[in-house]
Amino acid sequence: MALENPLLPYIATITKVIDETPDVKTFQMVFDDPGVFEVFKQKPGQVAQISIFGVGEATISITSSPTRTGMLEFSIKKVGRLTSVIHQMEPGMKVGIRGPYGNHFPYEMMKGKDLLFIGGGIGLAPLRSLIDFVLAPENRKDYGKVEILYGARSSADLCFKYDLFDNWPKQPDTKVYVTIDRPEEGWDGHVGFVPAYLEELNPNPQNKVTITCGPPIMIKFVLQALEKMGYSEDQVVTTLELKMKCGIGKCGRCNIGSKFVCVDGPVFTLRDLKKLPPEF
Repeated sequence: MALENPLLPYIATITKVIDETPDVKTFQMVFDDPGVFEVFKQKPGQVAQISIFGVGEATISITSSPTRTGMLEFSIKKVGRLTSVIHQMEPGMKVGIRGPYGNHFPYEMMKGKDLLFIGGGIGLAPLRSLIDFVLAPENRKDYGKVEILYGARSSADLCFKYDLFDNWPKQPDTKVYVTIDRPEEGWDGHVGFVPAYLEELNPNPQNKVTITCGPPIMIKFVLQALEKMGYSEDQVVTTLELKMKCGIGKCGRCNIGSKFVCVDGPVFTLRDLKKLPPEF
């Protein structure tokens, strides 16, 4: 079978719900027709449209790596009506999924390189699809050292704690740096904003690609810091996930100049970003 109609959602069932933070949950979902997953074939960094019947649909990053077969994961922050409804859903309930949409992280170009992931808040969700792809046993030999720098407002706002403090640090040649914005009782880890921690770590750009996603203000200062450290425009990759609606470049909701985020993105290099209109 093939997913011939890109606008047609396919029925899926929520199989597991993980409480990540007070306002972020991760939903594991499986297609009711197993044959759909066989042709879905998402790549790290792509997005999908999740629809709630009678409510609407929203663009959500696919959080799980394609190396994890048979199911999809979506980490969703409660920010509006639809996401509030999703947050009330439980295992066994039905949703619609269509996609995958957009380009993907250039994982072929990254082979043989060291990788530095820089995330903030829910921005770790799309990065996680690539982190787990790179760390998967069948792919690990293709990549060098992996460093993950991640921060959130507080320890309670850290997503994927099981990966940050357990799964990822156990992987060979993998280092995880975690920070929170302000001191808090019981936290003995690093304190400070992500861009400042990045400058403190001062990672050498030689043979390295950095991939970043997070709040716009974080990305702004991270990009400035990376340029000061000597990273070239092609060594910096980021992902923009805003304004998308149809997912196939037809509705004009997500265009930035001549570029459609849902088709030409959501993944861009710093060189790509600098070609976008100045109002962006």
